[in-house]
Amino acid sequence: QVQLVESGGGLVQPGGSLRLSCAASGFGFSSYAMSWYRQAPGKEREYVALIGTTGGSTNYADSMKGRFTISRDNARNTVHLQMNSLKPEDTAVYFCNAVREHWGIRQDYWGQGTQVTVSS
Repeated sequence: QVQLVESGGGLVQPGGSLRLSCAASGFGFSSYAMSWYRQAPGKEREYVALIGTTGGSTNYADSMKGRFTISRDNARNTVHLQMNSLKPEDTAVYFCNAVREHWGIRQDYWGQGTQVTVSS
């Protein structure tokens, strides 16, 4: 059974930091690119960051560059999102995503999300 379980969300003051984690099981984690997305109330889901299968390549949405860092540990089947200098507009539910193309078919898994609230 495929599972992506996010953790590490919570309430933090503006300027603070949080480290999100996503624990994966039930599929070949190391062959999937991993991403984080977020969805704020009343808004569409938004791309945050992506990391390649080996961790050697990363990509960030412009508004997260320099503040967020994505990393992965293929030995522990986990992906992390270190978030620094948090702003109220970072408040959202953050989702973990695993994706790969296999024989031309996109395989795509999502976690249930973890709430991040940035507020004083």
